[in-house]
Formats: sequence, structure tokens, C-alpha cells
Amino acid sequence: MKFDKHLPSEKLKPYIKHFVVSESLVENEYKVFPSSGLVIGFQYKGLLSTIHNNTESKLASAGITGISDSYKMFRNSADIGTILVYFTEIGFTHFSSNPANELFNLSISLEDIFNKNEVKKVEEKLAFATTDQQRINLVELFFLSQLKDIQTDKLIIEAIKLIHKSKGTIRIKELNEKLNISQSPFEKRFRKIIGTTPKKFASIIRFNSVLNHLNSNKPLTEICYENNFFDQAHFIKDFKEFTGDTPETFRRLL
Repeated sequence: MKFDKHLPSEKLKPYIKHFVVSESLVENEYKVFPSSGLVIGFQYKGLLSTIHNNTESKLASAGITGISDSYKMFRNSADIGTILVYFTEIGFTHFSSNPANELFNLSISLEDIFNKNEVKKVEEKLAFATTDQQRINLVELFFLSQLKDIQTDKLIIEAIKLIHKSKGTIRIKELNEKLNISQSPFEKRFRKIIGTTPKKFASIIRFNSVLNHLNSNKPLTEICYENNFFDQAHFIKDFKEFTGDTPETFRRLL
């Protein structure tokens, strides 16, 4: 199993966190947990499927997965190779005019977002590339060609900073007050750019904070209260929605 990270060029750094070259020789079924940005994948060999309610659905060889509020199950074929593109929170909107919230909880073909012929050209070139760097360069060129000359919404950037600073525990009412904006227009702008509501986004950030703490030796009770859960029952319920497991079971599997 290979999962190698590559940083983007300077021009793409505000919009793409990193690229990943992922390869596996064996068929595998795995969970992907909610993250704070959208993800695009280019399969240069092999096939990928989603599994929902015991039903397997094959994905396009080039696809995009929106922000989600629960874990997703995937299955890869043997001998698969993928270039993954992890966007920053505001990144996707600088390449596509599609509102990010339209992709919430979805995994769809990249041809539904970008020009079909341009996506095909990238896929064809990736199939003939022989090194990881060649593949990364091809994907970078594609995104540089799609980059739009638009202003970043500074209010949304500030909102993201405040949510991260609080590790997802800030109340939305407090966020509105700090940003001096009423809830309805703020939520509309936030959903369009980020892909979900401020409340759900904050819960994803809090969930990932919990995940980081699970790698420590802290008791679960301490992790629960450090992340502003009212009680353990609420903590366990939320955690299970994100992962399918209780915190105790999840920690044993680490």
C-alpha cells in the first residue's frame, strides 16, 4: 500500500492542500471519514466503488466527493492507482462555478463538473505516465488551466479561522456576532463556498479534533469534555454517526 503526499506549486497552494499518490496491489474495503474539504480522484489504473446498504456502485475513473457528515465505504480493485486532490476549504470554488453544497454527501463523475473532453485528455495522459511526478504534473496542469480569477470571500475565510481556532466548538450565534452578519445570508454564502452549513462544518472540525486526541493516552471522558460535549452519551452518539463505531471500539482498532 502506497500513500505518498506531494505539495502543490505555489500558485495552487491557496486552493489545494496536497496531492496523494495512492496505490494498492490487493482488493480492499475501507472507510473514509468526513474532512473539511472536497476531494477529487483520478484512477490511472484499477477500479473504485462505493458501498451503501450492502449495494456496490462503481465510480467513474475521474470523480469528485463532496463534504459529508458521515463516513463513506469504498472498495478498490486489485492493482489500483489513484491521484487524489485534497482541496482547502475554499479551494473548489476557484476552479468551478458549481456551488459546493450541491456536492454534499455525493461522489460523482468529474465530467459532471468540468469539460468532458478536457477530463478525458488528462485521463489518457495519466494512463501513459510512468512516474508519480509525471502524474502529479499532469494533474497540476489541469487545475492551473481551470483556475478562475475570482476574489476569495474574506468573511468566509475569517469564519473558517474562527471555527478552526475553537476546534469546532464555537456556537453559530457567536460566529454571526463576531462577523457582524445575520445568520441567513451568512449561511447561504458559507454553504455555496464550503459545501455545507457552518454548523455541520464545525461538527466536522470538532470530530477531527476528537480523532487527533484518540491517538493520545487521555481518558475518553477527558476527550469528551475538552471538545465541549455535554455528556458521554452525546459524545458517543455523534462519534458513531461519523465513524460507525463507538470511541472505545475505534480506539482499540488504532
